[in-house]
Amino acid sequence: MSEKRVTLFAGHYGSGKTNIAVNYAKLLAAKGLAVTLADLDIVNPYFRAKDSEAVLASLGIRLLSSPYANSNVDLPSLPQEIYAVVDDRSRYAVLDIGGDDRGALALGRYAAEITRENDYEMLLVVNCYRPLSSSVQSTLEILNEIEQAAGMRFTGIVNNSNLGAETAAETVLASLPYAEMVAAESGLPIRMTTVDARLFPALSGRIDNIIPLTLQQRDFF
Repeated sequence: MSEKRVTLFAGHYGSGKTNIAVNYAKLLAAKGLAVTLADLDIVNPYFRAKDSEAVLASLGIRLLSSPYANSNVDLPSLPQEIYAVVDDRSRYAVLDIGGDDRGALALGRYAAEITRENDYEMLLVVNCYRPLSSSVQSTLEILNEIEQAAGMRFTGIVNNSNLGAETAAETVLASLPYAEMVAAESGLPIRMTTVDARLFPALSGRIDNIIPLTLQQRDFF
């Protein structure tokens, strides 16, 4: 997938979008690009991208998230600096959007500027093994709800179908027909298939645009 200046990851709860956003930001930084990772998930007060703050900083990745991230203060808010993310075209921006339509409402504040620049990907992260997105129809309903709330259209799909620690290579391969049907019904391309790094050697060459993921670590433990 060619890099766009702004890449947005959205999906239902538990789709794995935050971990993908963190890994994708690392991938861009490894190419020598200046990267900002912005956590727009105002639904989850824990802002899990914050868990990797020290690692991200060591790679030169700037993280923007709520000042209440990783605290017991359940008061969703976003720092004013996030408004500058879409304006500073010297940096690549990766945005982690909150789960379902409620979380996508936060994106509406920035949609006009992002679409005006027209150098972005908005990617729907799907996992056919999650109960609320196990069918093509339910996944398309999530897609439509997020688009309406965000005021933006998706440009592609990320197949992140997994069963956590129980995921095997066959688990990922079995999800491909589902992802292809979602793509066909939505008219969107599958931009990438993401897999646990331990499975990458067994699946590399068997799936197009496959990207290995490492699970983010909690810096404060």
